[in-house]
Amino acid sequence: MARLDAVEARLETHAASATPTGLTDPDPPTGERWEAGQVWAHVAEFVAYWQRQAEVVLNAPDGEVAAFGRTKEDAQRIEAIERDRRHSPMELMDRVTQGLAALRAFLLGLPPEAWDRVGTHPTRGEMPVGTIIETFEVAHLEEHVGQLDGLSEAAPSV
Repeated sequence: MARLDAVEARLETHAASATPTGLTDPDPPTGERWEAGQVWAHVAEFVAYWQRQAEVVLNAPDGEVAAFGRTKEDAQRIEAIERDRRHSPMELMDRVTQGLAALRAFLLGLPPEAWDRVGTHPTRGEMPVGTIIETFEVAHLEEHVGQLDGLSEAAPSV
């Protein structure tokens, strides 16, 4: 929870600041570079998405390992980034705030055994819910706020 609080505070600072220009450093696997609007659009979309995916794993019948998740090539992911990249960071931050509030409530409601429930990701294989949350929510948010930090440090604001 402390890491979610810290990343949310950093995002709030970025949302209240002028939007930087420039492109992120290249994504190591793909070489893809994003402008700030694409980062914001992605963050605003994925918090709720990955919570729903953890719920898919948790709601699988006992004894079944549910398939969950997506890859970077997912059409809905790409569409959401393109659709929302020109929305204001403040508007997108409102979605992030709502998503994080729902995520916190979800996490606080999980019984201890839920954290070990396993699902199968299309490229990463079997992952317990605790790892899903760490990888696709917490570390993912930290990665993207780091991109915004880098854009803010590297480019003049507009």
